[in-house]
Amino acid sequence: MRAVKSALLQTLREIEVIIIIDGPDEETVKNLNGIRDSRLRVKILPAQVGPGEARNVGVKESRARWIAFLDDDDEWLPQKLEAQLQRAEHSSFLYPIIPCRFIARNESGDLIWPRRYPKSGEPLSEYLFCQTGIFGGEGFVAIPTIMTSKKLLELVNFRKDLFPHGDWEWFLHADRLEGVGVEFVKTDKPLAICYVEQERARMSNQTDWKYSLSWVQVNKNLFTRQAYTSFIMTQVSLHAARAREWRAFWSLPRKAFENRRPRLIDLLAHIVIWCIPFRMRKRWVIFYDQIKDFIRSVRIKGKR
Repeated sequence: MRAVKSALLQTLREIEVIIIIDGPDEETVKNLNGIRDSRLRVKILPAQVGPGEARNVGVKESRARWIAFLDDDDEWLPQKLEAQLQRAEHSSFLYPIIPCRFIARNESGDLIWPRRYPKSGEPLSEYLFCQTGIFGGEGFVAIPTIMTSKKLLELVNFRKDLFPHGDWEWFLHADRLEGVGVEFVKTDKPLAICYVEQERARMSNQTDWKYSLSWVQVNKNLFTRQAYTSFIMTQVSLHAARAREWRAFWSLPRKAFENRRPRLIDLLAHIVIWCIPFRMRKRWVIFYDQIKDFIRSVRIKGKR
């Protein structure tokens, strides 16, 4: 209900809000029946098909030129769609993907992700997976933060049989098409909230590290050599550390070395992931961001 209300409260009023209920859910339908808004449409799937196919169904149902996605446990801030539409309509790309900054909310506090925008000419796989610091969140694109064209979503569907890493796979496949480009809404202000609680069981944090390793090996052609190595040292390492699979602490660097020598920052990130608890890492990042924001505000005041 929080997600639906955040969509209906957008400053961009001329929208359609399509809810795909992935399999019968009487309680959800009962709650939605209490909303009186002609822009709202509900489609109940007869059986559960998974997030990827549910999104594909939503694309087919849509009548609009531009589409944005929102997962049921996240929310948009009021100006998200208006800011993205303005950026999309002035894009230099035929099929723009327009992400925005968002609040990553977890038990330790709020973080603003991504912490940087892509550099000019930077491959998408390197932006997503090649960190420049020992903590994550630098390069990040999440499905609930994007707006893109219906035409692109018809050209590149979400995998029906894939959820873990399905969003990344969609981004990397779409990025290979002629006329596709990622253009962020250039504002420091976040436009969405994604809830990333690690203590709560959710599909996106229940990934098996062996699955992650197999996925990147199968999709190696979507990565640069550097991005492939960095993915193993950070993303696969993260899931292995959560599972307390200590053998992976030694085996993953060897896997990475088979492709390309990892950067020093990848090795350091790998060690930090295994040796410093998640909550402590997040507290350090929050403190670092607060110091950075304070320094930025002092500089702005100085210019004035």
